[in-house]
Amino acid sequence: MSREKILAAVKFNQPAAMPLPDMEVLNKLTDVRTDLVSKYKAIATAGGSFVYEVSGFDEIKTIINNEFKAGVKIISALNELSDYIYAETVKHEDGHTFADVELTVLRTQLGVAENGALWLTEKDMGSRVLPFIAQHLAVVISKDDFVPTMAQAYQTIGDADYGYGSFISGPSKTADIEQSLVIGAHGPRSLSVFILS
Repeated sequence: MSREKILAAVKFNQPAAMPLPDMEVLNKLTDVRTDLVSKYKAIATAGGSFVYEVSGFDEIKTIINNEFKAGVKIISALNELSDYIYAETVKHEDGHTFADVELTVLRTQLGVAENGALWLTEKDMGSRVLPFIAQHLAVVISKDDFVPTMAQAYQTIGDADYGYGSFISGPSKTADIEQSLVIGAHGPRSLSVFILS
């Protein structure tokens, strides 16, 4: 069978579109304001993240400056953290130029309490490679931007217009190598989450 025939057969044999399930029952069962920040902190910390509740960007700068030596390459996608390289100014650079990035700081508008995940789109990232190539990743989120479950997260992002997005939950980790946990094997060695009150 030729390539064209195979592709035509695949294109023709598509299942009918199904409506998404009604979320009303889940929304009633999960009180959206039940201390989501505490639940998120517990899950994210158990997954290896460092979680800080902060009152503003000056507090974030202080923590970053205490954790990282002066002179290391830090890229921030936040105007409020302009002391660092601004992601917008380097987003068109070749991804290889980011190989020496020690810390990337991003902002998200969506966190998931049940599994410690944060939703980042390419708009949040500046460059798609930044959350994955840096040695360390920090994400800033408002305390009001958490949802209880992944189902509600997907409901939130379902109709959004974005070219690329990723849920990130904790630092990179794998146990493939002799069933031994390795942190930072193929991504950031740490994830710091700053929850703005």
